[in-house]
Amino acid sequence: MTIEPSVETDDRDVHLAGDATWWRQAAVYQIYPRSFADADGDGIGDIAGITDRVPYLRDLGIDAVWLSPFYPSELADGGYDVADYRDVDPRLGTLADFDRMLRALHRVGVRVIVDIVPNHSSDRHEWFQAALAAAPGSPERARYIFRDGRGPDGAEPPTDWESAFGGPAWERVADGQWYFHNFAVEQPDFDWSNREVREDFLTTLRFWSDRGVDGFRIDVAHMLTKDLTEPLPMRAELAEIPIDGRHPITDRDDVHEVYAEWRQVFDSYDPPRTAVAEAWVARDRRQRYASAEGLGQAFNFDLLEADFDAAQFRAIVADNIDLAESSGSSTTWVLSNHDVVRHATRYGLPDPDRAPDGRPTLKHGNEWLLSKGKSPRLDREQGLRRARAATLFVLGLPGSAYLYQGEELGLHEVVEIDGRDRQDPTYFRSPGVDIGRDGCRVPLPWTREGESFGFGAGGAHLPQPAWFGAASVEAEEEDPHSTLVLYRAALALRHELQSAEHLEWIETGDDDVLSFSRPGGWEIVTNFGDQSYDLRGAEVLIASAEIVGGSLPPAATAWIARKE
Repeated sequence: MTIEPSVETDDRDVHLAGDATWWRQAAVYQIYPRSFADADGDGIGDIAGITDRVPYLRDLGIDAVWLSPFYPSELADGGYDVADYRDVDPRLGTLADFDRMLRALHRVGVRVIVDIVPNHSSDRHEWFQAALAAAPGSPERARYIFRDGRGPDGAEPPTDWESAFGGPAWERVADGQWYFHNFAVEQPDFDWSNREVREDFLTTLRFWSDRGVDGFRIDVAHMLTKDLTEPLPMRAELAEIPIDGRHPITDRDDVHEVYAEWRQVFDSYDPPRTAVAEAWVARDRRQRYASAEGLGQAFNFDLLEADFDAAQFRAIVADNIDLAESSGSSTTWVLSNHDVVRHATRYGLPDPDRAPDGRPTLKHGNEWLLSKGKSPRLDREQGLRRARAATLFVLGLPGSAYLYQGEELGLHEVVEIDGRDRQDPTYFRSPGVDIGRDGCRVPLPWTREGESFGFGAGGAHLPQPAWFGAASVEAEEEDPHSTLVLYRAALALRHELQSAEHLEWIETGDDDVLSFSRPGGWEIVTNFGDQSYDLRGAEVLIASAEIVGGSLPPAATAWIARKE
């Protein structure tokens, strides 16, 4: 494969002009920087590697990239333990490298969204190091959540809460106090009642906006503010407290005071900076994060937990379009990201058992991962067929589509990772219970051969399986029926056809077949069943599988235009 040189840039401040509402129906490509492309050969993806691949991103046809954290970090949680919010990790480059990448992407019409991690910092952050060196009750400790322990000598943690990654949520420091970390022990939570914390993040938002960044993805946006008034509830009592805006640690109403201030910063720029919330909250509370007075958009993760099932997909689409309209935002569609099993694999595994509320009782794919891919059996071909169909369905919907690096290659989850090579803290803190997220974070394959399949000259920081060569960019560019070719064609056609944020359901007479029309005369038909569906002589604009005899095969989607 011949890789084009990076796009030429100069020292001018290049920024995209145009519609301030570009984000409403954008196709956004998530880049996990450490696993995208490695320019300097140290085994870790970097900013220069992204710049080198700007032609690839341009040709893919996306509207924006979202960069997962690239800040200085000890990688206790894949970069989500941030030591400095206004710099680039030296292993990934410099601020000058970031500026070059930004200008190169802007030159080809691709906007840039960066990840902000406001709930917690790294324990290597200068503020937390100052807190450890300071005394209890000091201003330095007031930036974080420190408490005295229980018992006569304070040797027991303030509560029995568990961290999201497993194990205790409190860690004791040398002088006997304890600090709260909802995630890894290396990720102490900020105290958002502290004005200094709020001002510092406003400074960070301005820092990146001034450099020309177009928007922000807000990590765990629902957890910043907390009410930890003594006495603190124990775990059993905490579980009984309703999440209605007054819960001690999650989805509190007062978090929106923070985002109202952020919105003032975003709107002070021309065009206004965008934001999207990662908010794992109840459906009737999501729209507050997506309001025009707040972050403006919130992730809809419902499809991440759905089976490849027509009834589930229709209910999720209808519900989320209604929610978006109530907030004045546009909805978002996500099939894969850096935290979940890739959807090509999920769709090739048996459907998970579901609780009475419809949610999976276990994380989809976890049993398969724990068995090292032995049980249950993965039907790789079926998974990929369904993944292609689901993607084409989603790209036909109104709203924003968020794509995760590698899904355009049809990549499956990588299960062939030995324990000694794993990096995710979930794996180490939940042995035998949760394998972690490394399998979707394996560096991308760019070429058929080579030590790291073209990722970089010095290998890859997570091991790549032998089957990556056949799924590489080089291999798929040469195959007219590949998933990469499908994504490129679909994204190009989406730009041509995209119209008002509206759809009309079309009854198909088959419970396993969904169809809807979009303004402008195009229709989307998805066959979730196991029998072919007659397209009734329609003109096929694009399809995820070969149309035979005018019929849409099982596990396939087509965009069509009705003949007059």
